[in-house]
Parts: sequence; structure tokens; C-alpha cells
Amino acid sequence: MYEIGTRLLIGVMLASLGLAVFACDVPGGGDGILRPAAQRTVAEVAARELGEGLHDSAALDRLDPDLVAAVLAAAEDAAADGLDLRVTSGWRSRAHQERLFEEALATYGSAEEARRWVASPDSSAHVTGDAVDIGPTDGALWLGEHGSAYGLCQTFANEIWHFELLTTPGGVCPEMLADGSAER
Repeated sequence: MYEIGTRLLIGVMLASLGLAVFACDVPGGGDGILRPAAQRTVAEVAARELGEGLHDSAALDRLDPDLVAAVLAAAEDAAADGLDLRVTSGWRSRAHQERLFEEALATYGSAEEARRWVASPDSSAHVTGDAVDIGPTDGALWLGEHGSAYGLCQTFANEIWHFELLTTPGGVCPEMLADGSAER
């Protein structure tokens, strides 16, 4: 596990860069609840899911800043409604996305079926920093209902947790794709 000094250093570095930061689920770290910056501890700021399981600021640095801002704004409003929004996955490296796709191939038996559930590294919005997965289920459902107010849209009908910035705040979300194998 990481020393608190490392967490403090990373938290201070992120804060000094003026980055919008949030916490998300990681084994052994943080509770994953998104909170306004003033309410987050340094450990919460430093704790996040990172694909390879390494403590690295890339998961935050490589997300679209507008996406982060929209998720934070939505999390504050969800909290006012008594719900916690958690980012369960954000930016992913190509290598991590490739591992996820290979696992889906093994599970579903064909590339066609695997693409319904896991994008290839070449087509994943997580790899480009343009997507987040939200949990728990009640938080994802809340965001599915209210997300367009922040520009956040559920992308796939079979993935209630996957959100991207697909409209302007207050705009209308495009019709969801059936799954990841469909094209716009």
C-alpha cells in the first residue's frame, strides 16, 4: 500500500495544478464517494481506480476536464438528493483496455459478442479520456435521469453505468446505442 506521504504529495501536486479531482473505488483505498473539494480528505483525493492498479495521476490527468467538471457538478446535486455518485472507472490505458477486451473474447467466444460489452482499445472512449462509469446502481440511474442537465449522457442501453459528454448542459442526449457494437 502507499505511504500517506505519497498520498499527501500527490494530493498537493494535483491541487497546485488546479485540477478538478475526485475519488473513486479502489481496493483498500477511499470510499469512492464524489464530494466537493472542501469535503474531501487527501486520502480520498489520492485514491482512485487506475486500470493497472498503480497509484498514478494519469487516471485524472487524462480525463477530459469538462467531463470531470460535469461529473463533479452532478455529484454535488445527487448528494443534495441523498445519493452518492462514484466513478468506478475513468481513463484506461490501451494495455488495460486490451486486457479487458481479451477477457471479453474469452467470456463471450467471439469478437462480435465481446464488442457488445467491451470496446477495443481503438474504439474505447475510456482510452481517450472521454467516458466514466458511474456506480452504485442508484447513482447511475439518477445520472441517467438527470445527466443531460450536465451534458452527461448514458451512451449504451445495456450499460446503465457508462456516461460521456454528448450534449451541452441542459441539452438533449442523443438516442442511446443498443450496445458497444453499434455505430452512430
